[in-house]
Amino acid sequence: MLNKQIIGGRVYDWWVVLLSLWFVAGVILDGWAHNHIPELETFFTPWHAVFYSGFLAVAGCLVLTLIRNHAMGRTWWQAMPPGYELSFLGVLIFIAGGAGDMIWHELFGIEADVEALLSPTHLMLALGGSLMVSGPFRARWRQRAEPENALRKRLDLLPALLSLTFLLTIWTFMTQFGHPLVDVWAGAAVRPRTYHIPTLRQSLGILSMLFQTSLLIGPVLLVVLRWILPLGSLILVFTLNALLMSFMHDQYRFIPAAAAAGMAADLLLRWLRPSIARSGAFRLFAFAVPAFYYTLYFLVIMLTQGLDWSVHLWTGAIVLAGTVGVLLSYLLIPPAHYTPPSSPQAQLATMRDGEAATLR
Repeated sequence: MLNKQIIGGRVYDWWVVLLSLWFVAGVILDGWAHNHIPELETFFTPWHAVFYSGFLAVAGCLVLTLIRNHAMGRTWWQAMPPGYELSFLGVLIFIAGGAGDMIWHELFGIEADVEALLSPTHLMLALGGSLMVSGPFRARWRQRAEPENALRKRLDLLPALLSLTFLLTIWTFMTQFGHPLVDVWAGAAVRPRTYHIPTLRQSLGILSMLFQTSLLIGPVLLVVLRWILPLGSLILVFTLNALLMSFMHDQYRFIPAAAAAGMAADLLLRWLRPSIARSGAFRLFAFAVPAFYYTLYFLVIMLTQGLDWSVHLWTGAIVLAGTVGVLLSYLLIPPAHYTPPSSPQAQLATMRDGEAATLR
């Protein structure tokens, strides 16, 4: 009877996802405002209102859940639904980051440009927000029983995929200074910011691609091994993330390319069937997805503004992006005959056991 009164479960996941969308939309709107209104200095803006009201909505949901479930007989340590413990911790970190941010501004002034993304208190806010919005993903990850109905299985997985997309979007937002959808280093005619030295622009462009590949393909490979993703899952993740990032800098032309890359990734999942048992297919998938993503990325640049990079450079960048995916695949599935090294304590215990056996 107690379990029926406890807040949690699939409906709760959907509530947290919807409130997280409010919060993440506020983050993106605030980013859009700072990119389009450079003289914006006041705290009291419509975009801050969406951002902080979204935080209060998610935080209020989590705090009320803790209080309600404790009132129903759960201990404080067990009052949060499984997977949401870190989300509540995220609320506390976010509040501490907000308080620290006010002190930081008084001591060191207001941040601008890249420093606004990397100040310690803003990184605390990002950490807190990441933990908050990723609750539905962790809740679904810890769920052992799988629904037998195919439609129900897809609906059950959707909050986790949206939660993962929001988490990815916070990461890409905080690293937008190194994102190829923000600064199109490979494009002709346009010279992002003040960088005019060709080799510098090329280096920054390639580094941004490799960095964002790791942020995108890492979570994708993780969920591919954990769940059988329904068709359209990766289209959702790729397209929604590209939509939110493109909105801040008016780079809408890349959204169809991201959607096509997500579709290709979904089709590759069905064709290759990557898994632990099929590690070769898994590594091919890990290479092909980022390689195809950036092939379409360069195609969009060619068709819209012209490509400033030579064929040697942009084709090599595609191969390097795929290589990052392959390297990440080895973290998730080590080589077949790899044996993890034991800890120094285990090695010492083994030596002692060997010595004891010799004495006997």
